Amino acid sequence: MLAILHVKTAQVPLYEKPPIYPERGISEELFADLEELSRIVDISYCVGLTGAGIQKPFQCLSRCHEFGGFELVKTWNTGPLFGDSCGYIVLSHLPSAPRIIVAFRGTYSITNAILDLATLPQDYVPYPGDDGDEKNILWAEGGKCPGCTVHAGFMASWRETRHCITPYLEELIEKYPKYQLTLVGHSLGGALAALASLEYHYRGWTPKVTTFGEPRVGNFALTQYFDRAFPTQKQPDTNSTYRRVTHAGDPVPLLPISEWGYRMHGGEIYMSKSDIPPVLTDLHACVGDEDQACIAGRQALAIEITALTGTQDLNYKNFLNWRTSCSSTLPIPPRFKVWQLFFAHRDYFWRLGLCIPGGDPWNWYKKPPKSSAEVYAAEENHL
Repeated sequence: MLAILHVKTAQVPLYEKPPIYPERGISEELFADLEELSRIVDISYCVGLTGAGIQKPFQCLSRCHEFGGFELVKTWNTGPLFGDSCGYIVLSHLPSAPRIIVAFRGTYSITNAILDLATLPQDYVPYPGDDGDEKNILWAEGGKCPGCTVHAGFMASWRETRHCITPYLEELIEKYPKYQLTLVGHSLGGALAALASLEYHYRGWTPKVTTFGEPRVGNFALTQYFDRAFPTQKQPDTNSTYRRVTHAGDPVPLLPISEWGYRMHGGEIYMSKSDIPPVLTDLHACVGDEDQACIAGRQALAIEITALTGTQDLNYKNFLNWRTSCSSTLPIPPRFKVWQLFFAHRDYFWRLGLCIPGGDPWNWYKKPPKSSAEVYAAEENHL
């Protein structure tokens, strides 16, 4: 999201908290894995900055020094006229967990973000390679999704991005067959990671995906398509193939709005705490696509209160006015606080989007928690 000067604020949840069930907690290993990935995607905000960026072997103004085993392969920046997609590809070598990591950055422009969220859906059609390669056509046939629609802006951005990264990934996967393909994205970058995951899944590349603040990307049929490709576990762990992280103060996972037919897919891990830092007990595994004990419950609560009490609060009245008057031009109804796009949406373990030494100057860790190298070494020793 918008790169602006850090202002420390107390965040307000979208609505009163829905119930949280203690038995849905996650493991310390998964917590550490998600925290590390939040720092990895934070580095992607160095791409596209004038005079900055990421340099080989893996150097930047932000957190690159925290990942000694990383080898930069490529950065990309399609530019605002061609999808506004940025990110980087890196190899994670031993002693870190062996991975081919693709990190998708969110947008720096709040204007672009609002316009993107306002875009209407189109039919979802998997795109084979432009070279007409038969194997690419075959995976596209296998990945057909009848009745699926997708956010047109996100899909257009992915079409521009795939040409920048897919040829490199083909070579890397052939050269490093034992490395796990790992996709991570924040904000609109989460939507691109989601669309990339579908293509790469049907190519047989078995990606592992983690997104932070991922918006809705398509309709109910597309969510079913996601859930078939990435079946969710009742109790997610570090081996789960899709982790969609949301938190209590972030409105973006509820956008684009359900009134336009958009739905969330499964794999959600929910932070019940609105502000940073979270602790282990703040993170909860969610069930199904739109668990009412997680982020989806915050959208429905105001309407549910109206149905139960027979009264309409101010937010609900404003929403009805919005729906009848300007829903076709205004992408965010008044039940959401727009300022949360600036602050709360960027708070996932850290305040993301600041390509400066050490990341957020109000670091809440004295040092980074256990790294993937330490976790990987412990697992190898255990085996």
